[in-house]
Amino acid sequence: MSQGIIIDLLFQTRPPEANVFNIGPYQINRKTVLAPMAGVTDLPFRQLCREMGAGMVVSEMVAADPSTWSSRKSKLRIQFADEPAPRSVQIAGYDPLMMAEAARFNVQQGAEIIDINMGCPAKKVLKKAAGSALLQHPDLVQDILRAVVDSVDVPVTLKIRTGWDRQNRNAVSIAKIAEDAGIAALAIHGRTRACRFVKEVEYDTIANVVEALSIPVIANGDITTPEKALAVLEQTGAAAVMIGRGAQGNPWIFNQINHFLEHGEAAEKPSIEDIELVVCRHLQALHAFYGPHAGVKIARKHIGWYFSALPGGKQFARHFNRIEDHLEQQNLLLQFFQQPTIFQELAA
Repeated sequence: MSQGIIIDLLFQTRPPEANVFNIGPYQINRKTVLAPMAGVTDLPFRQLCREMGAGMVVSEMVAADPSTWSSRKSKLRIQFADEPAPRSVQIAGYDPLMMAEAARFNVQQGAEIIDINMGCPAKKVLKKAAGSALLQHPDLVQDILRAVVDSVDVPVTLKIRTGWDRQNRNAVSIAKIAEDAGIAALAIHGRTRACRFVKEVEYDTIANVVEALSIPVIANGDITTPEKALAVLEQTGAAAVMIGRGAQGNPWIFNQINHFLEHGEAAEKPSIEDIELVVCRHLQALHAFYGPHAGVKIARKHIGWYFSALPGGKQFARHFNRIEDHLEQQNLLLQFFQQPTIFQELAA
């Protein structure tokens, strides 16, 4: 049985709802999008977030350098051919020709939307003059976007920040370059590269970008509750919100936001039984996808996020992170939900 089939069996997707906005020929049926996050939005997590109501999910960043495509990490990142449409894959790089080649390669693997990363503030990405470093070079931005759009027959989207730093905010001008180049939709994190993930989010800047463009704009940055999602949508006029860190350990956030936007009231919080079911299935999916050895290591951060706010959760995570066997991980997880007082007593 293929890894894709295993994941599909573990995470069955919900039926679509009414159309909200389009990216090329693809109808996005909810106002919630899972942000691409390296080391986080792998196939198991994307499938889980779809099940939990995300209208669209975006893959982990795939490097444009072809020399990396044969690595085990890259091979796992480009396993998306069995996912429901639209399959959006993010690529990152600095050279127009290389980016175009990467776009064609990923379309051949099954990508139906190519997303270009010009928002990542990570040092290892900036050192290669990729990610948000490109915002310093509008001419190069234009060359990359046109090269990628012209290289494939699928929609191309772009993720940016508000600028390189607070003295060099150029989100509106970059967004106009993107629309002119044929970009089908734009996601914008409301901070500069220099701000990384701190400082106040510039929702006003996102609103200015929305006003300047005719393509869908997706707002990103510190959206961690349904109330915040509604406020951001109203303030910016964006077509949707993009959830990143707010979904780590909390995939229920997508359905919670969807419910609040539709009904104007809070959805029921997941019960401890709901949490147990989702966390156990997620752990099993990680083991199935990465294999027992690597899956054990990858699972530690995901399980830690789930348990960070649960009584006794931090003590549980410390025990969990010392385990080297996948079956022991699964057994300890079941033990927590069956006898949570053991770990709560350790926390006392």
